[in-house]
Amino acid sequence: MKRTTTSDARKQDTRDKIELGGLIAKAGLRFEKRAVLLGALIELERRLTSDSSERSRLAAIGAEAFSDDRK
Repeated sequence: MKRTTTSDARKQDTRDKIELGGLIAKAGLRFEKRAVLLGALIELERRLTSDSSERSRLAAIGAEAFSDDRK
């Protein structure tokens, strides 16, 4: 039973990482250096924790990008 749980957790972790990579590609950052991406994500985390309106603003931009795919 424990093996199945561990295996399922690993599969979910792998799926999550693939989806996150897809978001990087969708944002047009596929060929950006890893250090730049990490720096941008660290800065984003800082902004999200210090400015509550930033999360809403960015969520709206992301929702619009996803809805553009459906057209």
